[in-house]
Amino acid sequence: MGFNCGIVGLPNVGKSTLFNALTATAAAQAANYPFCTIEPNVGRVAVPDERLDKLAVVGQSAKIIPTQLEFVDIAGLVRGAAKGEGLGNQFLAHIREVDAVIHVLRCFEGGDVTHVEGSVDPVRDAEIVETELMLADLESLEKRLSNAQKKAKAGDKEAQEQVAVMEPTIKVLQDGAPARVMLTKLDAEKKKIFHLLQLVTAKPVLYVANVGENDAASGNSLAEKVAAKAGAEGTESVVIAAAIEAEVAQLDSVQEKKEFLSSLGLTEPGLNKIIRAGYRRLDLLTFFTVGPKEARAWTVRRGATAPQAAGVIHTDFEHGFIKAETIDYESFVNCGGEAGAREAGKLRQEGKDYIVHDGDIFHFKFNV
Repeated sequence: MGFNCGIVGLPNVGKSTLFNALTATAAAQAANYPFCTIEPNVGRVAVPDERLDKLAVVGQSAKIIPTQLEFVDIAGLVRGAAKGEGLGNQFLAHIREVDAVIHVLRCFEGGDVTHVEGSVDPVRDAEIVETELMLADLESLEKRLSNAQKKAKAGDKEAQEQVAVMEPTIKVLQDGAPARVMLTKLDAEKKKIFHLLQLVTAKPVLYVANVGENDAASGNSLAEKVAAKAGAEGTESVVIAAAIEAEVAQLDSVQEKKEFLSSLGLTEPGLNKIIRAGYRRLDLLTFFTVGPKEARAWTVRRGATAPQAAGVIHTDFEHGFIKAETIDYESFVNCGGEAGAREAGKLRQEGKDYIVHDGDIFHFKFNV
């Protein structure tokens, strides 16, 4: 099961620099001109989780395998993209394929990097991109609505249910709001229909305020505007200096990275904050398997059952699921591992209806 975040924004805001830092490669060309990233670059990165290191020590595991999140560097979008301006068509096609959107906003003044809009205003930039995406969603829905309405009038129940979701969604978009606003207005059944519409502005969003080196630790007034926008929308924002992150990614040792970050007043790479925030925006959680060979982290969506978690490891585990021997993270560590947790009565036998909790350590019993 893979989960991915698309990195979007106007040209020259630091998207590809951020992507290069995330993946610690030079896969994405960072250059001072629009559209330097034509095809989306894809990279998988480890999700930082201190719990995994502790579990490996307790379980005396020979190897540590973190769970991963995929990032997609998508070509810069410009005003008019919904009508095909710039690389609008490619942009829209690529962004429809991701699970969440990381919106990079330029929050640094000066420098020799050209801003496609001629001035620095992160809130305006965010609204340009959001408007183009809303226009694309609106066009897509209006095309589909006419056909659904005809079928609905003919008595097609499925079409009637679709129309009941499409019409208010179109109204929301026409009023200048993203489609995800609808999620607070729909019941569980209508939400299923809504998600099948695959609208771009229905995807969860994370804002990244890209500041200059001197503002990496404290942020600045532009980043504060981004934070206010994110707060008003019920989402998150992260402050980073993409240029610094790129430098850190090139350092060889952990100690070198710590010293460099410390000299700038930072305790960890901003990338870690982005990865964790992206994980939260996707509403994911982590469970673990621990043994002498390896301590490993796995990812499921919040609300997943024990058999579904087993299926992430192997489909046979889900199909032949019998039970899950389960220990919560704190008990596993405090009791010194599985044997101690079992003796302390902290090991539970969970069945098919068990809902996975973040930090669960599983040993699955199955029959193929």
